Amino acid sequence: MTEEKQQKENYDYQYKLVLIGDGGTGKTTFVKRHESKEFDDNYIPTIGVKIHPIIFYTNKGNVQFLIWDTTGQEKLGGLRDGYYIQSDAAIIFFDVTSYTSYKNVKNWYTDFSHICENIPIVLVGNKVDLKDRKVKPKMIKFHHKNNIEYYDISAKSNYNYEKPFLYLIRRLLNDPDIQIINPTPIKPPEVEIDPSITLIYESELKELSLEKLEPNLEDDL
Repeated sequence: MTEEKQQKENYDYQYKLVLIGDGGTGKTTFVKRHESKEFDDNYIPTIGVKIHPIIFYTNKGNVQFLIWDTTGQEKLGGLRDGYYIQSDAAIIFFDVTSYTSYKNVKNWYTDFSHICENIPIVLVGNKVDLKDRKVKPKMIKFHHKNNIEYYDISAKSNYNYEKPFLYLIRRLLNDPDIQIINPTPIKPPEVEIDPSITLIYESELKELSLEKLEPNLEDDL
């Protein structure tokens, strides 16, 4: 059996997933966490795009994402459009310690939506393990206004590290009961997040989702 055929038989579904967002928000680190199962905190800007095939084993079949880790460098501009074509899903990243990266989410979303319409998108706020959080949960309203999913995440602590993928798998296969099974063991977290802090974050996000969003001059996303 050829290696190509063997890889093909390892999955039942295959989707193109692009990771977008400002440079330094943790896109490459996040995908490496899933690929190598360990955290890499050495930041080297991705030039162009790298494609990472990662398989998730679920109770409804094996799903392979061809993850396109796009550059966050603005100087490449419209070259990103070619990376977006025929995408099945996207994850937009911002850094919760950088308000600028959150403000730029609108630009990333707009650019991507012009190329790919009506596909599942997840917004993630990365690095919630850091104490210097600038973008508080109650400030994060973009996902509500644009009907997309949101998760706080942290590759360094393993916090919510699989949730964006599980959400996308459920949407793509149109099955809310899908579960990821038999996950590959991962390295222990590099840092621990105080559970009481994550409970507060989760409570604030849930509270906001139940509120009627009102115009906010300080949040023009």
